[in-house]
Amino acid sequence: MMAFIGTVFVGLIVGLIARAVKPGDDKMGWIMTIVLGVLGSLAAGYVGRAMGWYLPGQPAGWIASVIGAIVLLVIYGMVRRKG
Repeated sequence: MMAFIGTVFVGLIVGLIARAVKPGDDKMGWIMTIVLGVLGSLAAGYVGRAMGWYLPGQPAGWIASVIGAIVLLVIYGMVRRKG
């Protein structure tokens, strides 16, 4: 249970930082910000392990997580504009 709460908290912080750093108006609520942060961290960990930067089971760092979330925000913005 504590791991889940920690994941949600880290996701919120990473999502908020990513939304603050990326220019533009990203209209999303608290839940989507948390999901953005968690998915950004997971994506950064996956890419980091594929590139050999992280060992299996090692989580991504804060900076990589924020970069992953920003990349997801850019992709989300591109998909939203087309639809």
